[in-house]
Amino acid sequence: MRLAFFGSPAFALPSLDLLHQDHEICLVVAQPDKPAGRGNKLSSPAVALWAKEHNIPLAQPMRLKGNLAFAEQLEELKLDAAITAAYGKILPKNLLDIPKHGFLNIHGSLLPKYRGAAPIQWALVRGEQETGITIMQTDVGMDTGDICLIRPLAIEADDQALSLFEKLSFLGAEAILEALEKLSQGSLERYPQDHQQASHAPMLSREDGRVRWHESAQEIYNRFRGVYAWPGSFSYFKGQEIKIKALKVLNMNSKAEAGTILAIENEGIWVATGEGVLLLEEVQPSSKRGMGARAWANGYQVKPGDRFKEKAEDVAY
Repeated sequence: MRLAFFGSPAFALPSLDLLHQDHEICLVVAQPDKPAGRGNKLSSPAVALWAKEHNIPLAQPMRLKGNLAFAEQLEELKLDAAITAAYGKILPKNLLDIPKHGFLNIHGSLLPKYRGAAPIQWALVRGEQETGITIMQTDVGMDTGDICLIRPLAIEADDQALSLFEKLSFLGAEAILEALEKLSQGSLERYPQDHQQASHAPMLSREDGRVRWHESAQEIYNRFRGVYAWPGSFSYFKGQEIKIKALKVLNMNSKAEAGTILAIENEGIWVATGEGVLLLEEVQPSSKRGMGARAWANGYQVKPGDRFKEKAEDVAY
């Protein structure tokens, strides 16, 4: 089939690789290059780099709505279908109507649950035990189109955002190939989503990484897993920000106030939560490298009874 592929991050690459083997990729469309790093040098999305390496025509339009030149470019390709995978822009109706079979989107959740920009992260934050890939017919809404194919995936207890991204990226590649095979045979079914069952997964903000010590140990751990790639988990100790790089839930309880350091052991620091106890194994003080939590406690005169705070202004301890 003649395809256009819309995507930006590395999540889309396994799908792009497999599609390139079995179909004709006429055009790759990615987000524009953006400044990154300390020098603010322009950095290309992973999908754009792939297109350049494979000598596939690449477009990186700043905007889609009202972009008649880009619409004409798509029309001239005589596309059978277009595929989207974490492209990051809403597609206007005039573009959706161009390919013969429209647009198929590779979405990292079991729709209608977790519509939006960060479905993988929020499934982890909410403690879900199952997620998956949905191949859907793209419409003008936010992940509201008809479902074509669903492939579930169990979430392992030690999965975090990066590991789950990788698993779903490969599952998505397999699912879109299967969907296109059915589409070519005229057997790809479509059925509407149950919009009353919908939940949303908005883009993460830095605030989403703040540890809520009043929550249970399991809830804090789930949030840690979901924000692992970005923004990461952080808290405050004596007014200074501390990033939490590794932790686990302990099978014990405490009546101490949430955030209180209960003990400092060789394996790390025990901290009370709203329900249960966490073991902090690795932390990173502000402007320092990550280090074992025990080493941090020794170097910063941390003692049992001290408390982590949820906000920087909460400096009492």
